[in-house]
Amino acid sequence: MNEFRYKDGALCAEDVPLSLLATELGTPLYVYSYTALAENYRAFDSALAAASQKRLVCYAMKACPTLGVLSALVQLGAGVDTVSAGEIQRARAAGVAPDKIVFSGVGKRADEIAYALEGGLRCFNVESEPELELIAEVAARMKLRAPISVRVNPDVDAATHPYISTGLKANKFGVPVGRARALYRRAQALHSVRIVGLDCHIGSQLTQTRPFTDAIERLIELVEQLREDGIGLESLDLGGGLGIGYEPGASIPSPADYGAAIGKALAPLVALDLTIICEPGRVLVGSAGILLCRTLYVKDGEDKTFVIVDAGMNDLMRPALYDAHHEIIPVEQREQRPFVADVVGPVCETGDFFAHDRTLSQVPLAGDLMAVMSAGAYGFSMSSTYNSRPRAAEVMVRDTRWDVIRDRETMLDLTRGERRPSFI
Repeated sequence: MNEFRYKDGALCAEDVPLSLLATELGTPLYVYSYTALAENYRAFDSALAAASQKRLVCYAMKACPTLGVLSALVQLGAGVDTVSAGEIQRARAAGVAPDKIVFSGVGKRADEIAYALEGGLRCFNVESEPELELIAEVAARMKLRAPISVRVNPDVDAATHPYISTGLKANKFGVPVGRARALYRRAQALHSVRIVGLDCHIGSQLTQTRPFTDAIERLIELVEQLREDGIGLESLDLGGGLGIGYEPGASIPSPADYGAAIGKALAPLVALDLTIICEPGRVLVGSAGILLCRTLYVKDGEDKTFVIVDAGMNDLMRPALYDAHHEIIPVEQREQRPFVADVVGPVCETGDFFAHDRTLSQVPLAGDLMAVMSAGAYGFSMSSTYNSRPRAAEVMVRDTRWDVIRDRETMLDLTRGERRPSFI
């Protein structure tokens, strides 16, 4: 159910008018619906349960690592997929149990590996041969055994944007499937390493289930080879990647479709009683968040009209980075009269836009509030202070209640920690 909907012509987050939040907290403002987060998590967990009773949903927290969002998902039962020591610190601050923390990423440093081992984790997802050696070296120094899974690159085309494809042999992620068996044999010989699983992640914003099942077929073959080598596994991590519908009418598999497809593909492994791990990010938080902004000017150019809003590419990078589509709707409904314009921000870059030649449902006026929809994933998490613009505040709504979960940055925050050199 969409928790951002109109009531008497006013767009609300659950039962809170967005105009009230804008008045109280200002704009730009990220707004999250707790109910939407909960519904998305439960739908995905139920879908995974249909594929395996032994399961763990590890939220890919890079999608939105804000402590309020993370804590909500952890309270619902989620573990986390992390890609840095900083994300592990956030996970621990949110109360995630060590056995629900997975550490992925191609560039883990020695200090990050040590930090993860000190507090405990479920496993490292190893992405290269030299990384395995470094993990073993750090663990030996600490007199510990590091739990590891190997992230395999199955060379499967996820049919998604090339910047978010991770499972092709041309991508930097994972170990080529043809070299994985040898890497497991090496891990088996290392006394400071304990093999716990097998991992795979083929990309983000997938709009069909076939790439998932193709990847699983290749993993099954590898599992059989490992069994021949006397290497048993406790878990199989299928990664994340299920997309959401950014555009009206987009054909996207539901979590239930995903669960049914992977359940059928995993049938040959049922007897092994593996724990199935998934790492969803966007599908949990994407539709649960919006970016609220205010119209500054409506500017008539030579060839087109520009609607200039107070949010920019520093607040939401996805359109500039991926040419991504986000629906843009008015907070207060008036007479419906289609209006074609570019919706742009104030940042000094031509790439600072939210939409080109977009048909808006009504003629915007200066001061109007607008909602950029489905901005919960890779919205605030990719934001910056480019052009020395303080980052937006974040707020979470539940029914009629709302709480600020991140304060708006101030101009003083922009120079905090900076100083002039002593020789000037």
